[in-house]
Amino acid sequence: MLEGLYLGATLDAEARLAKSSIAEIERVAIETAIPVDALAHFKARSNVGVIAEIKRASPSKGQLAEIKDPSALAKTYETAGAAAISVLTEERKFLGSLEDLQAVSIAVEIPTLRKDFISLEQQILEARVAGAAMVLLIVAGLEQERLAELHGFAFQLGLAVLVETHTADEVHRASDIGAKLIGVNARNLQTFETDRNLFDTLRALIANDALSVAESAVRNVSDVESYAQSGADLVLVGEALVTGDADKLLREFSNVARV
Repeated sequence: MLEGLYLGATLDAEARLAKSSIAEIERVAIETAIPVDALAHFKARSNVGVIAEIKRASPSKGQLAEIKDPSALAKTYETAGAAAISVLTEERKFLGSLEDLQAVSIAVEIPTLRKDFISLEQQILEARVAGAAMVLLIVAGLEQERLAELHGFAFQLGLAVLVETHTADEVHRASDIGAKLIGVNARNLQTFETDRNLFDTLRALIANDALSVAESAVRNVSDVESYAQSGADLVLVGEALVTGDADKLLREFSNVARV
Protein backbone atom coordinates (compact mmCIF):
# COMPACT_ATOMS: atom_id res chain seq x y z
CA MET A 1 0.00 0.00 0.00
CA LEU A 2 2.71 2.50 1.00
CA GLU A 3 4.65 1.90 -2.20
CA GLY A 4 1.54 2.61 -4.25
CA LEU A 5 0.87 5.86 -2.40
CA TYR A 6 4.41 7.05 -3.09
CA LEU A 7 4.17 6.06 -6.73
CA GLY A 8 0.91 7.95 -7.18
CA ALA A 9 2.26 11.05 -5.42
CA THR A 10 5.38 10.99 -7.62
CA LEU A 11 3.38 10.63 -10.82
CA ASP A 12 1.11 13.52 -9.80
CA ALA A 13 4.15 15.68 -9.01
CA GLU A 14 5.66 14.92 -12.40
CA ALA A 15 2.37 15.77 -14.11
CA ARG A 16 2.35 19.20 -12.44
CA LEU A 17 5.63 19.99 -14.22
CA ALA A 18 3.62 20.31 -17.43
CA LYS A 19 2.24 23.55 -15.98
CA SER A 20 5.32 24.88 -14.20
CA SER A 21 9.00 23.95 -14.36
CA ILE A 22 11.17 23.11 -11.37
CA ALA A 23 13.10 26.34 -11.96
CA GLU A 24 9.88 28.38 -11.81
CA ILE A 25 8.63 26.58 -8.69
CA GLU A 26 11.99 27.21 -7.02
CA ARG A 27 11.94 30.89 -7.99
CA VAL A 28 8.49 31.39 -6.49
CA ALA A 29 9.40 29.40 -3.39
CA ILE A 30 12.43 31.57 -2.69
CA GLU A 31 10.38 34.73 -3.19
CA THR A 32 7.61 33.51 -0.87
CA ALA A 33 7.72 34.95 2.65
CA ILE A 34 9.43 32.74 5.22
CA PRO A 35 6.70 30.92 7.18
CA VAL A 36 6.19 31.06 10.93
CA ASP A 37 8.77 29.17 13.02
CA ALA A 38 6.73 26.09 13.87
CA LEU A 39 9.15 24.64 16.41
CA ALA A 40 9.36 27.87 18.41
CA HIS A 41 5.57 28.13 18.25
CA PHE A 42 5.17 24.62 19.68
CA LYS A 43 7.80 25.04 22.40
CA ALA A 44 6.03 28.13 23.73
CA ARG A 45 2.91 26.14 24.59
CA SER A 46 2.31 24.77 28.09
CA ASN A 47 -0.47 22.40 27.00
CA VAL A 48 -0.36 19.55 24.53
CA GLY A 49 -0.42 21.05 21.06
CA VAL A 50 -3.04 19.73 18.66
CA ILE A 51 -2.17 19.45 14.98
CA ALA A 52 -5.68 19.42 13.52
CA GLU A 53 -6.06 17.79 10.14
CA ILE A 54 -8.02 18.66 7.01
CA LYS A 55 -8.83 15.15 5.82
CA ARG A 56 -11.55 14.20 3.34
CA ALA A 57 -10.81 10.51 2.94
CA SER A 58 -8.39 7.69 3.69
CA PRO A 59 -7.48 4.41 1.97
CA SER A 60 -8.86 2.38 4.88
CA LYS A 61 -12.11 4.29 5.54
CA GLY A 62 -12.95 5.84 2.17
CA GLN A 63 -14.63 9.24 2.23
CA LEU A 64 -14.88 10.76 5.70
CA ALA A 65 -16.15 14.29 5.03
CA GLU A 66 -16.87 16.45 2.01
CA ILE A 67 -15.12 19.63 3.29
CA LYS A 68 -16.17 22.02 0.55
CA ASP A 69 -14.40 24.94 2.24
CA PRO A 70 -11.12 23.84 3.89
CA SER A 71 -10.22 27.41 4.86
CA ALA A 72 -13.46 27.76 6.88
CA LEU A 73 -12.73 24.50 8.70
CA ALA A 74 -9.18 25.70 9.33
CA LYS A 75 -10.47 28.89 10.93
CA THR A 76 -12.70 26.79 13.18
CA TYR A 77 -9.66 24.76 14.18
CA GLU A 78 -7.59 27.87 14.89
CA THR A 79 -10.33 29.55 16.95
CA ALA A 80 -10.82 26.38 19.00
CA GLY A 81 -7.15 26.28 19.98
CA ALA A 82 -5.30 24.18 17.41
CA ALA A 83 -1.51 24.60 17.51
CA ALA A 84 -1.15 23.86 13.80
CA ILE A 85 -3.11 22.54 10.86
CA SER A 86 -2.20 19.51 8.77
CA VAL A 87 -3.52 19.49 5.22
CA LEU A 88 -3.62 16.28 3.19
CA THR A 89 -2.48 17.16 -0.32
CA GLU A 90 -2.43 13.61 -1.72
CA GLU A 91 -5.01 13.51 -4.49
CA ARG A 92 -5.82 9.88 -5.21
CA LYS A 93 -6.71 8.24 -1.90
CA PHE A 94 -7.06 11.24 0.44
CA LEU A 95 -8.78 13.60 -2.06
CA GLY A 96 -6.57 16.53 -1.08
CA SER A 97 -4.75 19.16 -3.10
CA LEU A 98 -2.10 21.86 -2.99
CA GLU A 99 -4.94 24.33 -3.49
CA ASP A 100 -6.35 23.21 -0.13
CA LEU A 101 -2.98 23.85 1.50
CA GLN A 102 -2.65 27.29 0.00
CA ALA A 103 -6.18 28.30 0.97
CA VAL A 104 -5.65 27.14 4.56
CA SER A 105 -2.23 28.80 4.84
CA ILE A 106 -3.75 32.11 3.77
CA ALA A 107 -6.70 31.76 6.13
CA VAL A 108 -4.84 31.12 9.40
CA GLU A 109 -1.88 32.49 11.33
CA ILE A 110 -0.78 29.22 12.95
CA PRO A 111 1.67 26.88 11.16
CA THR A 112 0.43 24.59 8.41
CA LEU A 113 1.82 21.18 7.48
CA ARG A 114 1.90 19.61 4.04
CA LYS A 115 1.01 15.98 4.68
CA ASP A 116 1.80 13.87 1.65
CA PHE A 117 4.07 11.10 0.43
CA ILE A 118 7.11 13.25 -0.20
CA SER A 119 10.14 11.87 -2.00
CA LEU A 120 11.09 14.82 -4.23
CA GLU A 121 12.56 18.28 -3.62
CA GLN A 122 9.81 19.54 -5.91
CA GLN A 123 7.16 18.59 -3.36
CA ILE A 124 8.96 20.54 -0.64
CA LEU A 125 9.28 23.58 -2.89
CA GLU A 126 5.56 23.32 -3.63
CA ALA A 127 4.82 23.26 0.09
CA ARG A 128 6.80 26.48 0.59
CA VAL A 129 4.98 28.12 -2.35
CA ALA A 130 1.63 27.12 -0.80
CA GLY A 131 2.56 28.78 2.49
CA ALA A 132 3.30 25.71 4.61
CA ALA A 133 5.59 25.99 7.62
CA MET A 134 6.17 22.23 7.79
CA VAL A 135 6.39 19.14 5.65
CA LEU A 136 6.01 15.45 6.51
CA LEU A 137 8.73 12.90 5.80
CA ILE A 138 7.90 9.24 6.45
CA VAL A 139 10.92 7.16 7.46
CA ALA A 140 9.31 3.93 6.23
CA GLY A 141 9.02 5.32 2.71
CA LEU A 142 12.55 6.64 2.23
CA GLU A 143 16.09 5.28 2.18
CA GLN A 144 18.24 6.86 4.88
CA GLU A 145 20.37 8.93 2.51
CA ARG A 146 17.27 10.29 0.77
CA LEU A 147 15.60 11.02 4.12
CA ALA A 148 18.62 13.06 5.19
CA GLU A 149 18.76 14.92 1.87
CA LEU A 150 15.11 15.93 1.97
CA HIS A 151 15.29 16.86 5.66
CA GLY A 152 18.24 19.14 4.97
CA PHE A 153 16.59 20.65 1.89
CA ALA A 154 13.45 21.54 3.84
CA PHE A 155 15.55 23.09 6.60
CA GLN A 156 17.38 25.25 4.06
CA LEU A 157 14.01 26.54 2.86
CA GLY A 158 13.05 27.54 6.41
CA LEU A 159 10.59 24.69 6.90
CA ALA A 160 10.21 22.45 9.94
CA VAL A 161 9.98 18.73 9.28
CA LEU A 162 7.70 16.25 11.01
CA VAL A 163 9.60 12.98 10.70
CA GLU A 164 7.15 10.11 11.04
CA THR A 165 8.17 6.78 12.58
CA HIS A 166 6.53 3.45 13.36
CA THR A 167 9.32 1.35 14.92
CA ALA A 168 12.30 1.67 17.25
CA ASP A 169 14.67 1.46 14.28
CA GLU A 170 12.82 4.29 12.54
CA VAL A 171 13.05 6.50 15.65
CA HIS A 172 16.81 5.91 15.68
CA ARG A 173 16.97 6.79 11.98
CA ALA A 174 15.06 10.02 12.64
CA SER A 175 17.45 10.91 15.46
CA ASP A 176 20.45 10.16 13.25
CA ILE A 177 19.46 12.93 10.80
CA GLY A 178 18.96 15.42 13.64
CA ALA A 179 15.16 15.50 13.53
CA LYS A 180 13.68 17.93 16.06
CA LEU A 181 10.02 16.99 15.49
CA ILE A 182 9.48 13.24 15.62
CA GLY A 183 6.09 11.62 15.20
CA VAL A 184 5.04 8.11 16.16
CA ASN A 185 2.13 7.00 14.01
CA ALA A 186 -0.12 4.45 15.68
CA ARG A 187 -1.41 3.48 12.23
CA ASN A 188 0.53 0.83 10.32
CA LEU A 189 0.80 2.21 6.78
CA GLN A 190 0.85 -1.28 5.27
CA THR A 191 -2.17 -2.77 7.07
CA PHE A 192 -3.78 0.51 8.31
CA GLU A 193 -4.42 -1.12 11.68
CA THR A 194 -3.75 1.02 14.78
CA ASP A 195 -1.83 0.32 17.97
CA ARG A 196 -2.57 2.94 20.64
CA ASN A 197 0.26 1.62 22.83
CA LEU A 198 2.96 2.21 20.23
CA PHE A 199 3.69 5.79 21.27
CA ASP A 200 4.19 4.78 24.89
CA THR A 201 6.60 2.07 23.75
CA LEU A 202 8.72 4.34 21.55
CA ARG A 203 8.59 7.68 23.39
CA ALA A 204 11.64 6.94 25.57
CA LEU A 205 13.76 6.61 22.42
CA ILE A 206 13.07 10.19 21.32
CA ALA A 207 15.83 12.59 22.36
CA ASN A 208 15.05 15.25 24.97
CA ASP A 209 15.86 18.06 22.53
CA ALA A 210 13.22 16.84 20.07
CA LEU A 211 9.48 17.41 20.28
CA SER A 212 7.34 14.27 20.14
CA VAL A 213 4.09 13.92 18.24
CA ALA A 214 1.54 11.16 18.84
CA GLU A 215 -0.20 10.53 15.53
CA SER A 216 -3.51 8.75 14.94
CA ALA A 217 -5.89 6.81 17.19
CA VAL A 218 -7.22 9.94 18.94
CA ARG A 219 -10.98 9.66 19.42
CA ASN A 220 -11.64 11.63 22.62
CA VAL A 221 -9.98 13.67 25.36
CA SER A 222 -9.03 10.50 27.26
CA ASP A 223 -6.80 9.49 24.36
CA VAL A 224 -5.08 12.88 24.42
CA GLU A 225 -4.61 12.61 28.19
CA SER A 226 -3.13 9.14 27.76
CA TYR A 227 -0.68 10.38 25.14
CA ALA A 228 0.21 13.32 27.41
CA GLN A 229 0.95 10.93 30.29
CA SER A 230 3.28 9.05 27.95
CA GLY A 231 5.17 12.27 27.22
CA ALA A 232 3.60 13.60 24.02
CA ASP A 233 4.27 17.26 23.26
CA LEU A 234 1.73 17.28 20.45
CA VAL A 235 -0.98 15.06 19.00
CA LEU A 236 -2.10 14.88 15.38
CA VAL A 237 -5.85 14.38 14.99
CA GLY A 238 -7.84 14.00 11.79
CA GLU A 239 -10.77 11.62 11.58
CA ALA A 240 -12.31 12.53 14.95
CA LEU A 241 -12.43 16.21 14.00
CA VAL A 242 -13.84 15.91 10.48
CA THR A 243 -16.51 13.41 11.54
CA GLY A 244 -17.43 14.98 14.91
CA ASP A 245 -17.88 18.32 16.62
CA ALA A 246 -14.51 19.85 15.78
CA ASP A 247 -14.94 22.98 17.88
CA LYS A 248 -15.95 21.09 21.03
CA LEU A 249 -13.33 18.38 20.68
CA LEU A 250 -10.48 20.77 19.98
CA ARG A 251 -11.30 22.93 22.97
CA GLU A 252 -11.17 19.82 25.15
CA PHE A 253 -7.99 18.47 23.58
CA SER A 254 -6.18 21.81 23.77
CA ASN A 255 -6.75 22.06 27.52
CA VAL A 256 -4.75 18.94 28.28
CA ALA A 257 -1.50 19.90 30.01
CA ARG A 258 1.88 18.50 29.11
CA VAL A 259 3.36 16.22 31.74
